[in-house]
Amino acid sequence: MHRVAVVVQPGIRSFDLAVITEVWGSDRRGLGVPPFELRRCALDSGPIELPGGLTLAPDRGLDWLAGADLVVVPALAEPSAPTPEPVLAALREAHARGVPVAALCAGAFILAEAGLLEGRRAVTHWSLAPLLAARHPGVLVEDAPLYVADDGLWTSAGVASGIDLCLHLVREAHGAEAAAAIARSMVTGPFRTGDHAQYLDRPTPAADRTAEALAAVRERALLRLHEPLDVATLAGWAGMSPRSFARHFAAATGTTPHRWLLNHRLDAARRLLERTDHPVPEVARRAGFASEVTFRQHFTAYVGLGPRAYRAAATATPAPATRANPA
Repeated sequence: MHRVAVVVQPGIRSFDLAVITEVWGSDRRGLGVPPFELRRCALDSGPIELPGGLTLAPDRGLDWLAGADLVVVPALAEPSAPTPEPVLAALREAHARGVPVAALCAGAFILAEAGLLEGRRAVTHWSLAPLLAARHPGVLVEDAPLYVADDGLWTSAGVASGIDLCLHLVREAHGAEAAAAIARSMVTGPFRTGDHAQYLDRPTPAADRTAEALAAVRERALLRLHEPLDVATLAGWAGMSPRSFARHFAAATGTTPHRWLLNHRLDAARRLLERTDHPVPEVARRAGFASEVTFRQHFTAYVGLGPRAYRAAATATPAPATRANPA
């Protein structure tokens, strides 16, 4: 996956374009990342106006999509705005040739307009999911995952989840170490799997005291991750039964107490690997894992690298890099 085509048209979101350019438009060969050829492909060759007063210069036509290894579609700032039929046709042709096509955020509306998502799973920003489902009833719209794949078509949720999808695509094509090197240079977390939940719009708990108690428990737990915490302990801090605590906790955070603890322990371990030279068993202990074996299993599943391999990738000395022509 070395030749990457980004489909540009008037009104695309500058943030999405910036994410795509940052991931595939910089030369990071000094970090062990393979070189990419990123091209901005448009229907017309003239300058393209973006929201916020920015102007973009395309450097290839839509015919370049046919020879690309990956096609990426940024969202339009106005999701309901129509896309010209030649652009939709080029996307259909690329997919028919077997080229993976990825849409960021509301870019799912463009793939749906092209007919590519009919009968397939897709995701978009949680606030736009009802609109996508209403406009395209044949699309199997999901409102929870960060990104999903269906038959070579990738869609992602809102805003920052586009970063997660782009890094995942690099990881699939070139390995976890290349994706981790890009993530580190972008100063972002290496990986969030697609099944991480988006923000869910949940009602405020009826009793403020419950919300405050849960917040206090989370704050206290973050200071004591190295201790053998469990749901019963956390529930005791909140003055609730374990069952009631787990229910209120999931309503407030969108996840279970166990998963919340595990994710924060893994994040703590990641920081220790990046910032200290503690041996891996000591990292596991300080992050609250009962055994090094358990820590290795969870950490590898979380970031795609074992602890030692992650430390080596995360602490590699960056070489001077040159940036491709800016968008």
